[in-house]
Amino acid sequence: MAETVPGWSDERVDLLRRLWEDGLSASQIATQLGGVTRNAVIGKVHRLGLSGRVKSAETPGVSPRKVVREPELEVVAPAIVAPDLDDAAVAFEAPAAAPVVVAPVALTLSRRVTIMDLRESMCRWPIGDPTSPDFHYCGDRSITGLPYCTAHAQIAYQPAAERKRDRRVGGFR
Repeated sequence: MAETVPGWSDERVDLLRRLWEDGLSASQIATQLGGVTRNAVIGKVHRLGLSGRVKSAETPGVSPRKVVREPELEVVAPAIVAPDLDDAAVAFEAPAAAPVVVAPVALTLSRRVTIMDLRESMCRWPIGDPTSPDFHYCGDRSITGLPYCTAHAQIAYQPAAERKRDRRVGGFR
């Protein structure tokens, strides 16, 4: 009981060409043809090379209005003149940045749980190379509502300011 989908017969293609040249949209053409989607019409138009539209005739006696633009004023910032500085003032040094002390995270020994042994209340922190046979997950008791134990949650969920500071200290930026 499959419906027969109307193909692109010569008559339908001719009608498609006429409707396209009349300026109808692909949706309107699909509705008039029936049994085809807007995208099917777009595809057929593309394959037929009908992408260029015939320009509609302008209404005689009506000319488009010209937009009158006011001339743009060029904004010029006032020149900034640096005061004369003696050599002592030029030798200014920035204060040294205080070293950042990051508290070490106390990690507990993991239970070495495989993915098949992980349960809902276990820490899902991956340990090792996923391609090696020694790969495992932490497996300690996770914090309620989080996938990690306390130690791994401290690593995973750092405040934004601390992450930026760690990147600068590590030389990444």
